[in-house]
Amino acid sequence: MNAEFINPFVAALLNVLKTMAQIELVPGKPKKKTDERAYGDVSGLIGMVGDNVQGSLSISFQEELVLEIMEKMLGEKPDTIDSDVKDMVGEITNMICGGAKNELDKKGYDFGMATPIVVSGKDHSVHHQVDGKKMVMPFSHPSGKMFLEMCFNK
Repeated sequence: MNAEFINPFVAALLNVLKTMAQIELVPGKPKKKTDERAYGDVSGLIGMVGDNVQGSLSISFQEELVLEIMEKMLGEKPDTIDSDVKDMVGEITNMICGGAKNELDKKGYDFGMATPIVVSGKDHSVHHQVDGKKMVMPFSHPSGKMFLEMCFNK
């Protein structure tokens, strides 16, 4: 996976969380991922399909961080991951993918986006729909971590 393709997703993630929730994340070092175990407690997964690219994106949040994002975005902090938190994770996933899509369109990558799927629970799995290399990039915040996973046929 090349940086030209990944960087728009990282930039969109940082922008969405800073703009919508006043959350500033510190990016970690990306690495290959070989299993399907999610590193967070709730994950949004979205597929992307186009003539020259197929792939999927997953954003996985640890519980404390996602609850803080919920409080900053909507003014209420639930005690646990509930249906409202899951809806918010789906919306954040959609906004990040949409922001990256706008940048990638300018570089000749045209793709459509599916409706996000949200999965939660300790040690849940994220099943990417494409056979390709998987990459995971951690982000940290005082409230917890989140993880950006990408899988593309590129």
